[in-house]
Amino acid sequence: MYRQIKYLSFITILLLNSCVENRDFAAIESACSSTLIANASFAQVKELYNGELLQIQEDLVIEGYVISSDEAGNFFSVLHFQDEAINPSEGFQIEIDLRESHLFFEPGSKIFIKLKGLFLGKSRGVFKLGGTFAGFGTTTVGRLPALQIPEHIFLSCEARTDIQPTLTTIDALQADMVNTLVRINEVEFIEEELENTFAVEREETERTLSDCLDINLVLLNSGFSDFFSETLPQGNGDITGVLLMDNDDFLLAIRIIEDINFVNDRCEDLITEFTSNNIFISELADPNNSISGRFVELYNASDEALDLNGWELRRYTNASTEVSSRIDLSGYNIASESTLVISPNAQEFEIIYGFAPDIAVSTNSPADSNGDDNLQLVDPFGEVIDTFGIIGEDGSGTNHEFEDGRAFRNLNVTTGNPNYNFLEWTIYNDTGDAETINMPQNAPEDFTPGLRE
Repeated sequence: MYRQIKYLSFITILLLNSCVENRDFAAIESACSSTLIANASFAQVKELYNGELLQIQEDLVIEGYVISSDEAGNFFSVLHFQDEAINPSEGFQIEIDLRESHLFFEPGSKIFIKLKGLFLGKSRGVFKLGGTFAGFGTTTVGRLPALQIPEHIFLSCEARTDIQPTLTTIDALQADMVNTLVRINEVEFIEEELENTFAVEREETERTLSDCLDINLVLLNSGFSDFFSETLPQGNGDITGVLLMDNDDFLLAIRIIEDINFVNDRCEDLITEFTSNNIFISELADPNNSISGRFVELYNASDEALDLNGWELRRYTNASTEVSSRIDLSGYNIASESTLVISPNAQEFEIIYGFAPDIAVSTNSPADSNGDDNLQLVDPFGEVIDTFGIIGEDGSGTNHEFEDGRAFRNLNVTTGNPNYNFLEWTIYNDTGDAETINMPQNAPEDFTPGLRE
């Protein structure tokens, strides 16, 4: 009964000290505290966490600035706050069982939180304060009951301040920005979602933001928000919101629709897929003395770096006409007149040759041939740029066998060839059949990974 009276008194004080200008209670001047002093930082509180839910027993007080708002319904039963109004070093959040919390804790308000008795936990990489919630056999941080809110959260008597969001880009987001207000420049909704609304009614919905480099960020929207049924804006610009995290993935949540300012033209299509016959297979290795020394080397004979987004290296084992394994080369590029070395045994490769390969792949991949397989280098558009061997023919005893040896692309070759030509290669093996050289090759001395010589 005491708590009920205390909570009702809390609400009564808020209302009696309010100046209600409209039905939305747009400007409530709440009762405040001028006596509390913070004695702990956010970092010190987070250090208390030992991997398990704990109830704080120390008389600790932290202070921060409210950055979230449930006014438009996109936040529910949570307050996000950061340690400074400008250039914050970190943020926090507290779960509360209080609707219309923006009437009492407006964005920009400075608050004090008495931590003694609150629970501290970590969920999906995010620290949380609050009460407790028991379910599914575990107990986690839950909403702080409404009657306990006046015992733990206090408004400062300082005037509300304008929070200046941290200006950033998607690729510059960091974990210490979580639960702080950020403004991300030069973003837009991906084209596939432009006809969608912000959210499905009554469902939490993810929409995808992207910058002009095609780096994505999830925008999290509530299906209970005031703007859930509005269509996503078409343009490009900046967006302000509270940065959230789900394990290693960043998410963003806006407070009101006006947090989005997309007034610029959309990004031009970024072309990252190129083709060139200046990229080709330059060396294949199946050392006589170590299968761990196997590798495939690619070479870029052009005078500019080339992006391998969408490129693929395929292996046809023995006489197979079906692809046996493949390597996706997306995310890599080859500098001008340089090599790209691919190894199926990266640790052993480094021990043998004295440096790490450019790409580490698995065994049984195209880089792990035993010398009688056929390979193809294919561009992003499905065109075969270069071929070693004859698809459908087992290499044993042919002019494309390099078992226990080496296949080296002659130095006068500067372009790939989709049709295998033995005259473009110098091939060593353990048989010498079909005009190849019967001279098994040993690693490292008989191989030149990373060098075109």
